[in-house]
Amino acid sequence: MKAIFVTGGKQYYVQEGDVIYVEKLDKEAGSDVEFTDVLMVDGKVGEPTVKGAKVVATVEKHGKQKKIIVFKYKPKKKYRLKQGHRQPYTKLTIKKIEVK
Repeated sequence: MKAIFVTGGKQYYVQEGDVIYVEKLDKEAGSDVEFTDVLMVDGKVGEPTVKGAKVVATVEKHGKQKKIIVFKYKPKKKYRLKQGHRQPYTKLTIKKIEVK
């Protein structure tokens, strides 16, 4: 079974057993998370979501991605700004996709 669901303002195309990285969720590692904003299940498209469908996933861990450098400058004005950023994430393993 394959599905498309929404979390953190992004859409993810998954099937059972997939490992994905999403925006940080407020759940403990080892707990289960249910996503009910399912846009498609096995080719059946919802309007806007599929009624009675949900994706169940297990939280594996939380972490931060690699650092990116944000560097701003304005030529001839002696303006330099260097800033780093690490985006937090949650690693999920998809357990099952259900449709009622």
